[in-house]
Amino acid sequence: MKLTIEPLTPLIGAEIKGVDVTKINDEEFADLFQAFVDHSVLFLRNQPQMSAEQHRTFAQRFGEIHIHPAARGKPAEHPGAMKMRTNSESKVAAGNRWHSDVSCDAKPPQASILQLHQIPPLGGDTLFASLYAAYDALSDHMKVYLDGLTALHSGEEPFRHVFRFEAADKSARWPENHHPVIRRHSDSGRPALFVDREFTKSIDGLPKEEGKALLEFLFNHVERVDFQCRFRWSENAIAIWDNRCALHHAMWDYYPEERSGRRVSVVGEAPVAWHLGSDQIPTSRFAAAKLTI
Repeated sequence: MKLTIEPLTPLIGAEIKGVDVTKINDEEFADLFQAFVDHSVLFLRNQPQMSAEQHRTFAQRFGEIHIHPAARGKPAEHPGAMKMRTNSESKVAAGNRWHSDVSCDAKPPQASILQLHQIPPLGGDTLFASLYAAYDALSDHMKVYLDGLTALHSGEEPFRHVFRFEAADKSARWPENHHPVIRRHSDSGRPALFVDREFTKSIDGLPKEEGKALLEFLFNHVERVDFQCRFRWSENAIAIWDNRCALHHAMWDYYPEERSGRRVSVVGEAPVAWHLGSDQIPTSRFAAAKLTI
């Protein structure tokens, strides 16, 4: 059966049919990756429940496995395979605030691949928002103002104080890095407004109050409903999202029911600034490889 792509909205999201991720071949993956670049987030239903090693093997097609800061330096049977579980005993729910996964890293994740094995009878949807659309919708004056700005992304508050993760080195600080506010996507060449409410803490080089006001505007802007798609999960469905150009928000509206599964993420590149006047658009490395298959 040929892989088919059904867009969810004009801006973001597509459902993929006709492929089993545990048996995907190189040509099918080239098509899947191009859809990932084109639509920012992909949804695949009716998939087999992957083992941790199958999940890692599939993720490695996208690149090197990303190890979450909370797991670094700790022994693990399947490095990078993160159990995701929220139930009646949870104090906080992972993903219950708009974010790009671990954007505080020097090389934040490129792809995140989540499969849910248990879903609540109602609720538990995940929302995704396009950072391409967020940039495109800015006024020309705001685009000029943001051009060249960088921002501090910090894991200190969410990891130490919200989730209370314990690192292997308890004396070390959680990752903090400065990234361009307008980021150039390395596969599409498009500009994306790279800020998120979870990790972006301040704008570099601006007075504190001015930077705070600007960030609040940008957070509200990137979270606009007209930039979004919404996924209603089914058992063993898979979502694959591009952290370079999409935010996500996992709704915690199913208490006291349980929602659980596993996520594996893939290392991305150090974010590079996109500047006004840039127009170079590269060809996806997987699309280019497909031409030689």
